[in-house]
Amino acid sequence: MNAAELPLSADDIYDAQRRLRGVAASTPVLSHPALDEIAGRAVVCKAEALQRTGSFKFRGAYNALAALSPRERRRGVIGASSGNHAQALALAGQLLSAPVTVVVPHDAPQDKVDGARSLGAEIVTYHRQRGDRDAIVSRLAVDQGLAVVPSADALTVMAGAGTVALELLWQAPVLTTILVPVGGGGLAAGTAVAAKHINPRIKVIGVEPETAADTAASLRAERIAELPAVPDTIADGLRHTTPAALPWEINKVLLDAVITVPDAQIVQAMGWAFQHLKVVTEPSGAVALAALADLDPRPGPVGVILSGGSVDLDAFHRLVATPEGAGPCLTTPSATRSR
Repeated sequence: MNAAELPLSADDIYDAQRRLRGVAASTPVLSHPALDEIAGRAVVCKAEALQRTGSFKFRGAYNALAALSPRERRRGVIGASSGNHAQALALAGQLLSAPVTVVVPHDAPQDKVDGARSLGAEIVTYHRQRGDRDAIVSRLAVDQGLAVVPSADALTVMAGAGTVALELLWQAPVLTTILVPVGGGGLAAGTAVAAKHINPRIKVIGVEPETAADTAASLRAERIAELPAVPDTIADGLRHTTPAALPWEINKVLLDAVITVPDAQIVQAMGWAFQHLKVVTEPSGAVALAALADLDPRPGPVGVILSGGSVDLDAFHRLVATPEGAGPCLTTPSATRSR
């Protein structure tokens, strides 16, 4: 499959950008000399932790709801989420007068669940090990006539996420590499389509926790692979057992590599971002930064997507106060590469 045959196009992302104009925040890019020293080249970080609801997810959720018909919005929408998509969907629904139901795992961070509820979402919980969230979403959608808005597996959601890369390359047009977190794969897919439309030679590298490396495993197998159990990682937003189907169709073609990083390295990246960039990131939001030291040396500046900052104060303090989080810089590379 070549780029022209992919399910998501650059036109889809430009349409999303028009819908989001004046609604989503145009988040800043941040830099620091210490970051350049780690990478051996210039580095800029796209601070999506400063986006509305605290993550890039707002872009995709709002674009998806805005693309629905007025009748569909009046009837309401439903989605499943570990937290960030739930909050994003809730705010998008509030702004577009659409009732929102979100299905969340029983162990989702309480601050994220409370955030979605405070924005008017109805919360339905399930047990990760015993429940089938997709079955729950499908049943409620049919019973109540709701439109389903997935966290990654929808063209409008991926298109909204792709606007992150459009902005990043407008703010830093000479980037030669982008590091992007991979969970369901929607952000990585949108980033790859947007970035390679603008510059076909740019390298787009996905980053996963090493215990939640379902996309890396799928690339090795050359098909969608399923992890044997729900991953155990502090990056709760990336605890997927398989890539989402539509993002996978894009990522298997356009991602240049996937790097995996251990939790200890993610914690270090959270501490580093706070110390030097003055940005609070959740573990999932710091994953791409954690891979910075693992890049192959090559010329040209690199962009890092800090995808989210939805973490409560106690959890953030507990993590960054560990020896890993308190370290002055990222450590020696310990990640593995897949492709």
